[in-house]
Amino acid sequence: MRSHTGRSIPLDTLVVDVPAPGGGRLRAERSGGGSSVVLLHGAGMDARLWDAVVPELARHHDVVRYDARGLGRSSLPDRSFDDVEDLIAVLDHFGLDRAALVGLSMGGETALDFTLAHPGRVSALALVGTSVSGHDWPQDPQSSAYATARRQRDAAALAALELSVWASLGRTAPGGELIEVMVADNAERRIASEPLFAHFPDRDAESRLREIAVPVLVVHGDRDHPEIAAIAERLVADIPDAHGVVVPEADHYLPLRSPERLVALLLAHLA
Repeated sequence: MRSHTGRSIPLDTLVVDVPAPGGGRLRAERSGGGSSVVLLHGAGMDARLWDAVVPELARHHDVVRYDARGLGRSSLPDRSFDDVEDLIAVLDHFGLDRAALVGLSMGGETALDFTLAHPGRVSALALVGTSVSGHDWPQDPQSSAYATARRQRDAAALAALELSVWASLGRTAPGGELIEVMVADNAERRIASEPLFAHFPDRDAESRLREIAVPVLVVHGDRDHPEIAAIAERLVADIPDAHGVVVPEADHYLPLRSPERLVALLLAHLA
């Protein structure tokens, strides 16, 4: 293992800039060999979310991970962008006609939307603490605080909220230091990029879950946000070939909190 601008990546990793639709670039990494797996991180994070997962997963699979538009080492957008189109760009750049998608939170939402739009390009899904387009999130004080931080462009407040709501196990739990650094690194970039995230009123995966025809693993931590657990239950109930697993002592940052358990689940699911 070696360090590369703050990341732990296998020695044989290829690091490239993928041209993004409409301009800009997406920083992507590829390692390993075998059937293809693409890892998608959540909002306010970057591909470092998968640091503790990639080395073992890449012993069995061709693994691609990338920083979503405006986050990590990808360029900030200067116009509206679509995360589904960005995923197509990554797949096409690496010549991947078909791949398994592993997505956390926003990344899981992207994976679901992509699967419904391009079913022939997805071999399997693993959804970790995922959100889903079309879901009606409850309005609560936390949501209001997030909206205020975004409106006031207060990166420090946004980062503090992210850690208190989604990283409830704190700094002393596994991955805690990296989580804090990653959230702080991306707070200002998140404020700059999120207003340009394209919203499609007709993109409603929650009402179309029965159309998903690939094997689906649904995972969340027992210390994640309660609404994530509610979404997971809905996914398992409505997707024809889905099964769910609850991982103990893990919050929303499950790939850093419990990487060995997640890798074992992924390897079994993707076998």
